[in-house]
Amino acid sequence: MFDSLSLKLEKAFQTLKGQGRITEINIATTVKEIRKALIDADVNYKVAKEVTDEIREKALGQNVLTSISPGQLLTKITSDELTLLMGGESEDIKLDGNPAIILIAGLQGSGKTTFSGKLASYLKRQGRQVLLTACDIYRPAAIDQLKVLGEQVGVEVYAEPENKDAVKIAKAALEHAKKNNHRVVIVDTAGRLAVDEEMMNEIARLKEALKPSETLFVVDAMTGQDAVNTAKAFNDRLNFNGVVLTKMDGDTRGGAALSIRRVVEKPIKFISSGEKMEAIDRFYPDRMASRILGMGDVVSLVEKAQQNFDEEEARRLNAKMRKNQFDFNDFLSQLDQIKKMGNMKDLLGMIPGMGKAIKDVDIDDNSFKPIEAIIRSMTLDERQNPDKLNSSRKNRIAKGSGTTIQQVNQLLKQFEDMRKMMKTMNKMGGGKRALNALNPFGR
Repeated sequence: MFDSLSLKLEKAFQTLKGQGRITEINIATTVKEIRKALIDADVNYKVAKEVTDEIREKALGQNVLTSISPGQLLTKITSDELTLLMGGESEDIKLDGNPAIILIAGLQGSGKTTFSGKLASYLKRQGRQVLLTACDIYRPAAIDQLKVLGEQVGVEVYAEPENKDAVKIAKAALEHAKKNNHRVVIVDTAGRLAVDEEMMNEIARLKEALKPSETLFVVDAMTGQDAVNTAKAFNDRLNFNGVVLTKMDGDTRGGAALSIRRVVEKPIKFISSGEKMEAIDRFYPDRMASRILGMGDVVSLVEKAQQNFDEEEARRLNAKMRKNQFDFNDFLSQLDQIKKMGNMKDLLGMIPGMGKAIKDVDIDDNSFKPIEAIIRSMTLDERQNPDKLNSSRKNRIAKGSGTTIQQVNQLLKQFEDMRKMMKTMNKMGGGKRALNALNPFGR
């Protein structure tokens, strides 16, 4: 989402390249470019001016150490200001009450129902017993969609398809949760417009009746500055607790994510991208600032690995690698776990320096499919013993997987090269350290 902004900020910092110190003249030029980059990204003009004025004030008079350049210093100052702009500290979701109630509100088409499913999955992974509640009584497919998502993440869905009173449905769901030991109730509501008085009254009644521990306003980040204006209108009426930004993988300017906190004075609590139920992240202002400035987000990448990689499986694979027994079954297992971590381009963008390198590269998550098809077309014996794959077997695998013999040979060569590298590393004594580095759970 922030590719364009990152590129423009990088160009702004280049104006200080070769400069020995920060002066009023060179900082004025750089700050002007930063302000322009923020406004182009759809950040509110007033907010962009406030932020750049703060950057200018902090930069002037700073002594540039011999170990860093003026550009590096300004990057650090800008990172700090972007972090403050987006809230400074990350704020966790509040789960008070027994059960805790989370009310989901937002515009039509903002992704509320999908986010409700993702949040249920997120809380379930933390060991919480969750109940999803279908209170969108207007959109015909809303209840069915929530049921599909509930089944997908293994969470019960409470629904009364014939009932057209959202408040009664929510109250009944709460009673059901108490009887069945559900610790968290997520209430998915109908999309509404801030100008629709009847619909706004309904969500206000729901909040009054349920007294939720959290009311989250879900907003489509692709709507740009309109997202900020809508959030303000909803907050004036609902006084919600936090914001959720969805569709963060969209190709848009992303200014809403930068200015929404400053305008509505409510924290961004989650960001979400894509349709995968695992594609939900707690929002960390400092990490987002780091990604915007092209410095990556290694902490989030490691956390994703820890959440999605099975500890026992990781140890088992480590042991097999050290004994040079890694086979195609293990390779397939690793692919499955990597896919659970989310969108590949987003993951690569968390690696410092990679964001710019892959900016214009189309990384399709489906690129794994031919590899999986080839491996799944092998017999169990062939997966364990790739050396047995002669010409006739390769032809059979190519036909069975819908690929070519060249693709099969290419995969086999890459796999063999990888095994040779592992063998060499083990002989040199570096294998253990390298493999431990790959394993987020350590030894």
